[in-house]
Parts: sequence; C-alpha cells; structure tokens
Amino acid sequence: MPRKTAATAEIDSPKIAGYKGFREDLTCCPKDKPFQFELGHTYRHDGTVKACKSGFHVITGHPLALFRYYAPAGTRICRVEVSGKTDTDDGGEKTAAEILTVGEEIGLTPLILDAVKWVKDRAKTVAGTYTDKESTAVEARGTGGAATASGTRGAATASGTRGAATASGHQGAATASGFQGAATASGDWGAATASGDWGAATASGTRGAATASGNQGAATASGHQGAATASGDWGAATASGYQGAATASGNGGAATASGLQGAATASGDWGAATASGTRGAATASGNQGAATASGYEGKARGAAGCALFLVERDGNGEILHVWAGIAGKDGIKPMAYYRLVDGKPVEVE
Repeated sequence: MPRKTAATAEIDSPKIAGYKGFREDLTCCPKDKPFQFELGHTYRHDGTVKACKSGFHVITGHPLALFRYYAPAGTRICRVEVSGKTDTDDGGEKTAAEILTVGEEIGLTPLILDAVKWVKDRAKTVAGTYTDKESTAVEARGTGGAATASGTRGAATASGTRGAATASGHQGAATASGFQGAATASGDWGAATASGDWGAATASGTRGAATASGNQGAATASGHQGAATASGDWGAATASGYQGAATASGNGGAATASGLQGAATASGDWGAATASGTRGAATASGNQGAATASGYEGKARGAAGCALFLVERDGNGEILHVWAGIAGKDGIKPMAYYRLVDGKPVEVE
C-alpha cells in the first residue's frame, strides 16, 4: 500500500494555510522516496503524523522559512492547505499534516510580499519614523518620509514619494512602494520590497529576499539562500549568496547569481542571465536573451534564438575551454541545459 494516497473524502477539521516547496517536476522526496504531486489535487497520509518524521510537511510560519528547507534556486513554490491530524515543530514554523491540498503555484515575488505581510500583521504599528522595540512596526506615508524598525520581528513601511524603509532586526520586513523609494532588510529572514519606479531593495541577511518591481529597479539578496527579483523594465537582480536565486523578468534586465549552486533567470526580451558560481544555472527565456554559465560545472539554457556562453574549468578553477552558440541551431535544443565537457556542449538535467 502506498505511503501516501489521494484523499477520498473531506475531513471536517480546520484548514491551515501554508507553503510547500517542490522539485522542478513537482515531486518531493521524503527519505529519498519520490512522490509525485499535481496542482489542485488533495492527498492523504496513512499512518502516524509527526513533525520531521512522517506526514505532509509544509511551512505555516514565516513564509521565508521555506528557504530553511528548500533553496530558492530550482524550487517550485505552491500555496497549500493542510487539515486532519497535524503536528508542529520549530516554534510553529513547520507543520506535518494528514491531508494536503496543493493550491496555486507562486513565484518568488508573491512569497516575498506574503512575508512582508506576515511580519506586519504581527507587529504593532506606531506613529513616527523610528522604533527599536521588539515586534513593533513604523510607517511613514508622507512624501519624503523614512521609516526604520531595528528590533526583532519589526516591520517598516515608507509608501510616500522618495521614502526609505529599513528593517534590520531578526525577521524584519521593509516596504518602500513610492516613487524612488528604497527598502533594506538586513536581518535574518528579512524581506525588502521596493515597487516604485527606480526603487532599490536589498536583503542581505540569511534567507532574506528582495523584490524591486518598478521600472529600472534593482534588487540584491547577498545572504545565504537569499532570493532577488527585479520584474520591471531594465531592472537588475543579484543574488550572490549560497544557493541564491536571481530573476529579472523585464525587458533588457540582468540577473546574476554568483553563489554556489545559484540560479539566474532573465525572462524579458534582450535580458542577460549569468551564473558564475560553482554548479550554477543560467536561463534566458525571453527573445534574443543571453545566458552565461562561467563557474565550475555550470550550465545554461535559453529559448530559441538566445545566445549561450559556456566555460569549462578544472577543479582548481583554471579555464580549459569556452564555447558560444545559439539555442535552436546546430543541434542545441531550446530550453535544455548544456554544460561544457571536453570542449563540447553536453545536454544535462
């Protein structure tokens, strides 16, 4: 009998919302036994439900806690609901459940926005521009305002024109949505969002995430397993930490992932994606884009017509060979990963 089977009946119990990460093929591998999931389906676990041991495991605490268990690079993220028997661990951060329903798939940006909301919903908003009290949020909504929340789990919001928001404490969140705003969340698990034109968002803490969705915005996540997304035109996203992911979806955008096993994606037209770290992956999915994998055992892929640049290095980092080609030509398949081996592009997973 399979360990997990599709649920055949609803159980009249409260539903708990959460997040779950999956591999690119929407599988999960508890104890190295792959289990295939599908969007919109409900599943039931037969047997004991115990956090970290058995059951369907999802994130029910801070949304960015997902990055404790899944690297941003190469992970598919879904909103989920769990019910039936449940058991929590890590202070309620992770929940094991009997029944799991896989909802919609989301990208990094919605997860980051949910993380900001999660922090703000748990903070007490006060007037002013600065606070150092634990679990307190400050807001500066006027033109040119600045908000700073430096305490643990603090949240700062500056929504006015040219506003700046900084949340440097543990699990802090900063949002600057106005024109030319800047948001910085440097604490562990912090999230920074700057959605206005020319905004800049920086999350340098461990598992931090930064989103700059306005035109010409820049997002930088330099911490361990951080994620950076710049979706506006000509935006730039950089994730230099270990296993970080950088995505630039606007036209002409640039995405760079320099950490170990990082992933860089440029989905807009004429975008450039560079993965310079060890075993990094670069993807150019827009028209006339370019993907470069210059690190040790790096790989790159692109849509038809995109340029691919591959560098082969030995274990000491010395360059052995270089190669350039165009996806869709000379036997190079569109959207298939290639790595340079003995000077020749070889298709890899």
